[in-house]
Amino acid sequence: MNIETIHIADPAYPATLRRYLGDRAPKRIFSLGSLDILQQLPLGLFCSVKCPGGLILKTYDLARELRDKGAAVISGFHSPMEKECLSLLLRGNQPVIWCLAKRLKTRGVPKECTGPLAEGRLLLFSPFGETVKRATEETAFFRNEFVAALADRVFVAHAARGGKTEAFCRKVLDWRKPLLTFDAPDNAALIAMGAQTYSGFL
Repeated sequence: MNIETIHIADPAYPATLRRYLGDRAPKRIFSLGSLDILQQLPLGLFCSVKCPGGLILKTYDLARELRDKGAAVISGFHSPMEKECLSLLLRGNQPVIWCLAKRLKTRGVPKECTGPLAEGRLLLFSPFGETVKRATEETAFFRNEFVAALADRVFVAHAARGGKTEAFCRKVLDWRKPLLTFDAPDNAALIAMGAQTYSGFL
């Protein structure tokens, strides 16, 4: 399986990237896997690096619900909680889109991705070319915006007060894209910003 390059003028280039990112939409994106997954209205999944214990359990339950109900999920799967969700989701049958904050390579793809890629239910995506060899805070923040632009809705399990995830949430709300979170005291600030509380997806 080879990496595909999709130019901004190509019919396959997602129009939603130009809609939300405007002039910052990447001129090229790189993919490995089935692009058809993008048509399934994926849910964007995010969580701050530090997540309160009670919300960790809720997020595990959410990931299992999404897996069992076959919901498409898109994320950078970078924070510890996001990585745990990826591990759970890859053991299911639903579509998954994993967006990287660095260049996409065929070598070094995790073994747990091999089966889902072959089955056509995993898409690896990157807005970065060969020169971006490792993820940085800057590339990770843009990657998160890239994910949110592609997502139908965005779910944030937790955003630490004053952190980068909270700033990212403000961007999503500015776009007037649905932002959801758990109804919990630790998410009071996020709810006050305008996030909707989770009440089930399907």
